[in-house]
Amino acid sequence: MGKSLQDQLLKAGLANNKQAAKARKAQNNNRKQKAAGVAVTSESEILAKQAHEEKVARDRELNREKQKAAEAKAIQAQIRQLVEMNRIAERGEIEFSFTDESTIRTLMLQEQERSQLISGRLAILRIDDRYEIVPRVVSDKIAERDESVLVLLNTQSEADAADDEYADYKIPDDLIW
Repeated sequence: MGKSLQDQLLKAGLANNKQAAKARKAQNNNRKQKAAGVAVTSESEILAKQAHEEKVARDRELNREKQKAAEAKAIQAQIRQLVEMNRIAERGEIEFSFTDESTIRTLMLQEQERSQLISGRLAILRIDDRYEIVPRVVSDKIAERDESVLVLLNTQSEADAADDEYADYKIPDDLIW
C-alpha cells in the first residue's frame, strides 16, 4: 500500500516535521471535539459560508433589479396599449399650443377637440417622442401607472368657474391665441 500524503510530502521535502506535527495535532483536536459533541468549524468552512451568503445576497439583489425592470417594461406596454386603443386623431385646421417642460409645442386640431382639451375632458400625453390625445378617463388610468407621460391635463374647479368675473362675456370666434 502507498504511503500517506503527509509522508510523501515529508519525503519530497515540501513539508517539514514541524508542519506535519501541527497538522496531526489539529486533526486530533478535531476528532476529540467531534467525539465530545462540540461543533467543529475550520476557517475554510467559515469563509466558504460567508462567500455563499454574499453570493446569495448578490443574486437576490440582481433578481430584484431584473424584476423592477420587467415591471417597468410591462407598465410601458400597458400605457402604449391604452393609448393605441383610445387615441384621438389630432389633424385639423386650428392650432393648439401647449408647453412640454420648457418648450412650446403646437398641434393642429378640430374645434371640438380644442375645446375639450381646454375644458379638461381630453389630455395630451408624450409617448416615444410623439404627442397623443386621449380622453381624461384613459389619462387618469395612465397617470396611475406613470405620471411622467402626462403633458397636459387641464382642470377647472367649480370655485374658478364661480369666481370668473368674465363668465358672462362671450369670446369672439376669431380670437385665438
